[in-house]
Amino acid sequence: MRTVLVTGVGGAGRSTVAAATALAAARRGSRTLLLSADPAGPGAVLGADTAVAVEPAEVTPGLWAARIDPADYFRTEFLALQDRAATALDMLGARRLDGEELTELPGSEQFALLQALRRASAGGWDVLVVDLPPLRDALSVLALPERLRRLLGRLLPAERQAARALRPMMAQLAGVPMPAGWLYGAAARRDEELAAVQALIGAATTTVRLVAEPGPAAGDALRVARDGLSLYGLRVDALVPNKVLPTDSSDAWLATLAAQQQKCLDGWSEEYGSAWPLREVRHLGRDPRGLDDLGDLGDVGDLGGFGALADPGDLADPGPDADPGPYRDPWWVEDRREEDGLLVWSLPLPGAVKADVGLVRRGDELLLTVGPFHRIVPLEAALRRCTVSGAALTDGVLKVRFTPEPGLWPRTP
Repeated sequence: MRTVLVTGVGGAGRSTVAAATALAAARRGSRTLLLSADPAGPGAVLGADTAVAVEPAEVTPGLWAARIDPADYFRTEFLALQDRAATALDMLGARRLDGEELTELPGSEQFALLQALRRASAGGWDVLVVDLPPLRDALSVLALPERLRRLLGRLLPAERQAARALRPMMAQLAGVPMPAGWLYGAAARRDEELAAVQALIGAATTTVRLVAEPGPAAGDALRVARDGLSLYGLRVDALVPNKVLPTDSSDAWLATLAAQQQKCLDGWSEEYGSAWPLREVRHLGRDPRGLDDLGDLGDVGDLGGFGALADPGDLADPGPDADPGPYRDPWWVEDRREEDGLLVWSLPLPGAVKADVGLVRRGDELLLTVGPFHRIVPLEAALRRCTVSGAALTDGVLKVRFTPEPGLWPRTP
């Protein structure tokens, strides 16, 4: 399944670009689902007469649309948890809550989105287009599965679940209550669900599409977001400058605005053009509404090339008919033991500034910070038998040097 995650600067037209992308895929013959995290759903931009439902509904041949309902997700999950804990609640004399009196808590939107992605990944679609929240919120959501799986693994390690069978005996011998069996089961189910979403986000056929209206504020947001995209290993297939004004207007006021946009576009082309193909979308003079307007937005719906990267971090667009091929992890380890006695782990961080980069080794994990973004990465097996001997940020690549510990490496005759 080809997946396009559409996000960008708030108010730049993410929903419009997402809908145009999905419509173009459907018209090329792909069975396409447009999934919207907007509470209002994609109905308005698609020109639908009624609100789009939570379950996918066909809007036009080949194109289905659905919206995410955080309130419904929260009610369903809470009531299920209440049923599983019924015995304990009854012992405490707790009064159960009905679904009608439940309203979602902060954070429900993120978990509802993850659940919707998991369901969509098993839906048999050819193309999935997701209208995500604005950039910072979208990056937080996309990083969430990895973070939650790490927390679950630390709190309820899978290798210790064998203790479930010995729980009654261990509790009797130690006099300490052991975690209930349902807790291990719930953790295993959650981990499996999160693993499916994490696999979707990190798949070779998944890319991010950025939408921004040309201007200084959008430029600042893109520079910050680039750090997060690189740190989380997300690939961008296109930067879509939206609402681009015509440059041939005789109106002096409009011509001034257009000139400012063009200056910004020239800067974006120089700064991002080698990595993020720019696909300009002209201003229609109105808010796009309906399938005809979406079809007039040019090649924004082109899914573009995706697949094997000739060089780590290179996001060149090989064209819509390119073979995706295998995807190589952009973080790679270079074996330089013979030359320097080192292993070097390279992490592309284009645009990152040395002062904004932090790195801490803790056990078998590496704690990385780039600007406002954080990620905890498990070290590969070979690197766990090494000590960190230094790091340097050169030409947009963070190179971490590891020195093998002699006592942990096999001796060569």
